[in-house]
Amino acid sequence: MSTPESASEDHPWQWEEARWRRVVDKVRAGRSLKPKHWKDGNRVAVAISFDSDHETSTLRWGDTSPGKLSQGQYGARAAIPRIRAILSRYGVPATFFVPAVVAMLHPEEQQALAGEGHEIGIHSWIHELNSSLPPADERELQMRAADTLEKITGTRPVGIRTPSWDFSQHTLAITREMGLLYDSSLMADDEPYELLEDGEPTGVVELPVEWIRDDAVYFNMDRFSALRPYTPPSAVLEIFKAEFDGAYEEGGLFLLTMHPHISGHRSRIRILDELIRYIRSHSGVWFATHADVARYCKDNA
Repeated sequence: MSTPESASEDHPWQWEEARWRRVVDKVRAGRSLKPKHWKDGNRVAVAISFDSDHETSTLRWGDTSPGKLSQGQYGARAAIPRIRAILSRYGVPATFFVPAVVAMLHPEEQQALAGEGHEIGIHSWIHELNSSLPPADERELQMRAADTLEKITGTRPVGIRTPSWDFSQHTLAITREMGLLYDSSLMADDEPYELLEDGEPTGVVELPVEWIRDDAVYFNMDRFSALRPYTPPSAVLEIFKAEFDGAYEEGGLFLLTMHPHISGHRSRIRILDELIRYIRSHSGVWFATHADVARYCKDNA
């Protein structure tokens, strides 16, 4: 028998149709922006990205542990130099999504990456969770993050990836207000698409991510819980290759997300090196930044 308290609770199965439709339609995939062919007639587009979370993976929780902070520092100190060397060796441009606090801690890193032709994108202020913020705070932090990245790199960012791909009911409206070209946080497709808000086209390009194409799910570790990495680097490389093969067969987009402090270790950095060599062994490949892919899709879909 239900109590008065339980009867008054707001359960999803009690929602009227208009309410759950409103929730679903708030941010939704619109028309496909997959072009008939990629730049210069190439068969597939490859967009490699790095979420340079560094110390903010710890700071976001208010944690002050020097041990955990050192894990993040590894991303800047050891991993980024290895990543830069590999990208330079193969002439591959990439996109680095950087929390503003990370950019402030490591400004020379962002300046060097930008100077080498890589893109720097918005990735929060301190890797905060968007859905836990009041709308005004989310707006202020996203705008302040963009201002900080522009001040440090000299270039205004045109794209955003939300931290942990945590997208609130207000994120898209803020992104539109800022006039950003693209988002790369959602997962409705393998191919680029236009975002809809409340059923209306926004002009914002979505470059979809997926946990399958993210290194963190295979390698994350927390010594105070049962979370342990059980997947060897060779198996992760096999998965990433299979994802690329699918994109190549379909003439689509292969978008990869990696984290320097996770995949920059000696046994894992080979994934990036071997994957790029594997991709380069195919004809008709266009390596591009996220911004370049978004612009091309918007102009040629």
